[in-house]
Amino acid sequence: MKGLLLRAASSEAVLEMIYLDNKGSISQRRIKVLAVGEESFRAYCRKQQRNFLIRNILSVVPARKMRRGA
Repeated sequence: MKGLLLRAASSEAVLEMIYLDNKGSISQRRIKVLAVGEESFRAYCRKQQRNFLIRNILSVVPARKMRRGA
């Protein structure tokens, strides 16, 4: 998982993540990773820089391209 975060940070790729916060709430987020540390990482999420704990990630995958129109 940490390898995917590092690759996303260097390539500026967008990821889709399912995350469990400290209050026990689960959310799905689209993130752009800025920096990765030993236990946490910083990413753009919802137009703000936020810090996340790596251990709280339930799932993370490269974001699918959004298609518009029919």
